[in-house]
Amino acid sequence: MRPPSNADATFQEAVRNHQLGDFARAAALYRKILARNPAHADALHLLGLIEAQAGKLAAAVDLMGRSVRIRAENPAAWNNYGNALLGLGRAAQALDAYGRAIALQADYATAHLNRGNALRDLGRLEEALESYDRALTLEPDSADALCNRGNALRDLRRLREAIDSYDRALAGNPNLLEALCGRGAARKDLRQFDEALRDYERALALSPDYPTALNNFGDALFDLCRYEEATQKYERLLEVAPDYDYAAGYAVFARLRSCNWVDCAQYAQHLIHSVRKGQRAAVPFSFLAVSASPRDQLICARTHAAEKFPAIINPLWTGDRYGHDRIRVAYLSADFHDHATAYLTAELFESHDRRRFEVTAVSYGPDRPDTMRTRLRSAFDRFLDVAQRSDLEVSRLLRSLEIDIAVDLKGWTKDARPGILAYRPAPVQVSYLGFPGTLGTKFIDYVLADRNVIPPGDAVHFSEKVVYLPEVYQVNDSKRVIAPNAPTRADAGLPENGFVFCCFNNNYKITPPVFDVWMRLLRDVPGSVLWLFADNADACRNLQREAERRGVSCGSLVFAPRVPQAEHLARQVLADLFLDTLPYNAHTTASDALWAGLPLLTCTGSTFAGRVATSLLHAIGLPELITDDLRGYEARARQLAGVTDELKMLRAKLVRNRRTYPLFDTERFTKHLESAYCRMWERAEHSEPAIGFDVQPILVE
Repeated sequence: MRPPSNADATFQEAVRNHQLGDFARAAALYRKILARNPAHADALHLLGLIEAQAGKLAAAVDLMGRSVRIRAENPAAWNNYGNALLGLGRAAQALDAYGRAIALQADYATAHLNRGNALRDLGRLEEALESYDRALTLEPDSADALCNRGNALRDLRRLREAIDSYDRALAGNPNLLEALCGRGAARKDLRQFDEALRDYERALALSPDYPTALNNFGDALFDLCRYEEATQKYERLLEVAPDYDYAAGYAVFARLRSCNWVDCAQYAQHLIHSVRKGQRAAVPFSFLAVSASPRDQLICARTHAAEKFPAIINPLWTGDRYGHDRIRVAYLSADFHDHATAYLTAELFESHDRRRFEVTAVSYGPDRPDTMRTRLRSAFDRFLDVAQRSDLEVSRLLRSLEIDIAVDLKGWTKDARPGILAYRPAPVQVSYLGFPGTLGTKFIDYVLADRNVIPPGDAVHFSEKVVYLPEVYQVNDSKRVIAPNAPTRADAGLPENGFVFCCFNNNYKITPPVFDVWMRLLRDVPGSVLWLFADNADACRNLQREAERRGVSCGSLVFAPRVPQAEHLARQVLADLFLDTLPYNAHTTASDALWAGLPLLTCTGSTFAGRVATSLLHAIGLPELITDDLRGYEARARQLAGVTDELKMLRAKLVRNRRTYPLFDTERFTKHLESAYCRMWERAEHSEPAIGFDVQPILVE
């Protein structure tokens, strides 16, 4: 028998050290072999494996790529090469590598499992599920395959099946952290919060600093409005994993939700710098409350969109011409129930010209049996409840219905599903109303706005083409009911004779500079109070503390509980002046106040989110309530609080203008919107690209 060569002996020693866990010694020996023989396929493969285990994925891809090019018949090398590629985010190439491994060894369960991971990263969830099922056919008790199968089912919104798959994984490996966190996430999505929290607690008991558990625990606490506890989880996550995707943004937003402003400005500035560097630091919605820059908001949205939807693969609509008698418009939302978006849009859906438009609701939110849900079901030609369907399934449904124009009413807000339109099911895809900014995607063609919320010079900061509606971008429902019996001031806990400033915006929109103005007003206007929305207990407590720090009694802050919409509108007559926030204005709350006859004072910001109230006040004929900076805002508020006759005149003017100005003229607004849709549709019919344009106002005879 021929004795092994020095090269063979060195390789055997390297493998032995590798198996014993002495990676440094093994790597040194592999390099020694490669110095003598750069084409040693096994040394390249195994050195690449060590580099991958050390997190040096680019080096691993180079080494393993050379290995499989030299000797292409090694399925393990192809599988490990795929893992390194997947780690670098090169899922399409990884998929090819796993396919090569499976072609060489059809019963290679791990390669089937990993192929499923690549398909999931590519958004091909149904195919991913098939790969996981194939892996489980080969290894029925594989906890990893069961866990990843659960992940795919969760992505497909088959949540109960996902939980069953996680249960099976945990039966085989009770300490599988990923399965515990996945099951917790599925339970949270089903609003089984107690069970979700138990899963996260169990995961953290096993591994106190496990990043996914800390993140998911924070998410669940956030959804439960336990914002200070959520902040603690996010900030602990940032200590153990400073670069964890979006954790910094969630930590800042949880602080804003609870009005915990200690060091918040410092955290927010760091967040802005991270976004500018293209890091996955904040999701677009929470960033609206932090950023006063449309450019930074575009960077944030593009970064998030690129991570969530890296490319449109095989778009469902490929240029077909439908030739319908009516333009088919689909509105997509999770909010077709008793919700702020529905309060604004209900009459729009009812008012569409059915001779020219067929209107479909695509509802992926809760099916709540409330009055608004009933009204909306009657407002559409077709009402589709797709909450239990995956993004791809819904997209295919839209394509099968030959929808001409798909209108996303959610954007990046809570419970949004922009992934539906990522598959490009319609010739024209539009962002409207729900998200006051750019989505940063490649698959939304237009955003509907007006020249107040997006000045023409700011259009460059939108990935969509801007369509300017002529008078106001925000639709309103002129049928909104105000409860007939308003409460008394005593009922609401307000002073009988004092001046009542109010702000019913969500508490996260309140910022220290604006609050400083409010506190100076309370100090200087005798007997005045500030009436705020009681968003959550943490925020109420922190706002009271911040008032006292500024020399104002916490009793000067009165908190209004959540009540039904009609009652909320009725109680606003008790206030004297609504004070807006910055950098994120009142939106639906602004039109609520104006509809109820309550004057609103705003300060024009520098982003869409900060210019909405300015738009609404122009549309109701009250530009005298618009200011340009906080100094002017404070001076105007002080003036109005001191000159009650002027405020009475403004209130009377507001009441007169509600029925004659554009803001609450739903029929007129609908015609302008339909004019925009017609032009979008005509361009698509002629294979012309999306462009920005102005809708001409309807001439009044």
